[in-house]
Amino acid sequence: MIGKIKKFNFKSLVILNTFALIVTSYFFNNFLLIGVFTLFFFISLLTTKNGLEIIRKLNLLQNIRTEGPANHYKKNDTPTMGGILMIVPFLIFLLIITINLGSLKLFLLLLSISGFFIIGFLDDYLSIKNKENTGLRTKEKFILQSIISMIFLLLAYEKNLINPLITVSDSWGINMNIFILPISFLVLVGMSNSVNLTDGLDGLAAGCSGIVFYGLGTEILMKEQQELFVFSILCYSMSGICLGFLNYNSYPAKIFMGDTGSLSIGAILSSIALLTDSVFTLSIFSGIFIIESLSVMVQVGFFKITKKLFRRGKRIFLMAPLHHHFELQGVKEQKIVENFWKINILLVILGIVLKINL
Repeated sequence: MIGKIKKFNFKSLVILNTFALIVTSYFFNNFLLIGVFTLFFFISLLTTKNGLEIIRKLNLLQNIRTEGPANHYKKNDTPTMGGILMIVPFLIFLLIITINLGSLKLFLLLLSISGFFIIGFLDDYLSIKNKENTGLRTKEKFILQSIISMIFLLLAYEKNLINPLITVSDSWGINMNIFILPISFLVLVGMSNSVNLTDGLDGLAAGCSGIVFYGLGTEILMKEQQELFVFSILCYSMSGICLGFLNYNSYPAKIFMGDTGSLSIGAILSSIALLTDSVFTLSIFSGIFIIESLSVMVQVGFFKITKKLFRRGKRIFLMAPLHHHFELQGVKEQKIVENFWKINILLVILGIVLKINL
């Protein structure tokens, strides 16, 4: 059915996501789910609409990197750091819930997201200040991400809040013992950077994130563990926030989320997955993010190896991440984004079907 839709735009995605949430709310007999999604969808619409004018006045404008596709130069001076308008409402919501419930899991989630939010904010701010598409250096960013991740993981592991068993199904899992720490580190840092790499086309990261948050929230509900219900609510609130932001971020984008948004979104997804034992399912839902990240790793690795062997580096893709490869092949930006959204929807369906049948 999805493949037959000729034009799958922002409105189509919102309608489909809303319908899926209505069905989910009916199935679990809890209409708080669709209520939370709707509330934060409109909060996001409102904050982005009003925040856009503030960002313009503050002159927080995007600098397009010169080595990117030439057709991206027209995006120069587009308002950026829209992630502030996405993540701050979520952090406020999370803080209120954390204070009321007094949950250590929620406190650690708040700690993790806040840390990655600050890193993204610094990166965006320095990029604007330097008037280049580079803020923090790669090593600096990785060190800061590593510090936040290790604090989060060590505290969570010490309090037995991270399951060393990577659960594939109710009857099958892989016990990683102490090795769950380096694996969790890769999940947290890797997912954060993967969302960041995906955020290269108008509406790509925001749309995919809205889809993945719905999938993760539903998968957590299917565990039927009352203490995890709050994480499902948090996922649906972020799904609403991402799709509300998408109204202004879809092609042609009026605002970009920047690293402030993309790094934080990746941290929210991975942190919740680690705290709810949903890493396996998240890896299916986040297939687009993972493929985008792998395309960069393969491109860089292949270039370095061929340079050593032949004294001249060769490339597999015209440009990485993968969405730029399709761009340089002549595929329209809107079509790439729409197809990636469709694939992401199918991945969420696949993940949920596997969860039911395994």
